[in-house]
Amino acid sequence: MEILYEDNHLIAVNKTCHEIVQGDKTGDKPLSELLKAYIKEKYAKQGEVFLGVPHRLDRPVTGAVLFARTSKALSRLNDMFRNGDIRKTYLAITAKCPPSEEGELTHWLVRNEKQNKTYANNIEKPDSKKAVLHYKIISKSDNYYLLEIDLKTGRHHQIRSQLAAIGCPIKGDLKYGAPRSNPDGGISLHARSIAFTHPVSKEPIEIIAETPQDNLWKALFQ
Repeated sequence: MEILYEDNHLIAVNKTCHEIVQGDKTGDKPLSELLKAYIKEKYAKQGEVFLGVPHRLDRPVTGAVLFARTSKALSRLNDMFRNGDIRKTYLAITAKCPPSEEGELTHWLVRNEKQNKTYANNIEKPDSKKAVLHYKIISKSDNYYLLEIDLKTGRHHQIRSQLAAIGCPIKGDLKYGAPRSNPDGGISLHARSIAFTHPVSKEPIEIIAETPQDNLWKALFQ
């Protein structure tokens, strides 16, 4: 694991596309359990180690994931995520060019639990949730575009479904319309940074995760 930040109340890691944040039906050991084992060994903790999960990344997504090491931090982080007090910046690679160099997308998302998929609508629908993001093209090559995304709301598969809705599915994201998968099984969506006020010390914190070390990421983001 690549530890990005660690103190008495928080710990953050740079997740790979093969890791899951919490346990699921695959039975694979999640990051939360790996981190508990790491904390237990590093600090010679007796008994059960507390670790809270205030937010998640989809399995095929890489980047910064923040965990709480105390119940106080978890409660406050949950409120901060809910109230939009934490700024999350993502990077996404698409093969199609968005309609403008920079813009804000607003959709109403409907989640299909059975399909584990979210559908983006231009108008409000029953059981839909409003989703807003701001994007900007920050780099391009002959075949791909790199978008920096400022996530305004935190919905299920939000970036994936919203970009697909404008005809720009993320590279490798078969579920949302990409023509081919990525060789590593992930998608080209990376949680670049998390910025917030520390829930206990009140200091400003910015956690930055390096992009995957493949040739396309290196070419588009330096």
